[in-house]
Amino acid sequence: MDFSQESQATLDLYGAKPGQSGYATNCLLARRLAERGTRFIQVYQGGWDAHNNVEGNIKNQAKAIDQASAALVQDLKQRGMLEDTLVIWGGEFGRTPMVEASAALNRSGGRDHHPQAFTMWMAGGGIKPGITLGQTDELGFHVTEDPVHVHDLQATILQLMGIDHTQLSFRFQGLDFRLTGVEQHHAVKKLMA
Repeated sequence: MDFSQESQATLDLYGAKPGQSGYATNCLLARRLAERGTRFIQVYQGGWDAHNNVEGNIKNQAKAIDQASAALVQDLKQRGMLEDTLVIWGGEFGRTPMVEASAALNRSGGRDHHPQAFTMWMAGGGIKPGITLGQTDELGFHVTEDPVHVHDLQATILQLMGIDHTQLSFRFQGLDFRLTGVEQHHAVKKLMA
């Protein structure tokens, strides 16, 4: 990838090093693809499966992720692209609030998978800026306020892209199947500007 047209300030903002792969380089590449009209871009960072040493794992992941993610949003905003670009950051689950330990599985100091409560963030593309939606109990185990089902999140994303999720359906064995499942789901208005 030729980053010779990028300023040193931009490379430093992302933490990208020309000639080296990694999340920072991929975030910068994502901005460049968006500038050129690419409609859907996924930037991936593996290594989050912290069944051991969750503290060390998260510190390393945060170091690799935080600067570049913030730089992408800042860079898009500075270039006037953020209002038309939806940025979504998240995974498929969180981590349990209690320590996972199993001598049989050679696990210690880690956390298990926890789909009941986890965090995602979104910016630009019609998302209301500066809000926090949802809350967990004091342990971070159960959602206690404003839960968002994954299908409602999907309906929100589709609506922000100008797609009515209820129109993307097909009838099979008496059910209307759509990207948001067969049950009623709705865009989360509290998230939308």
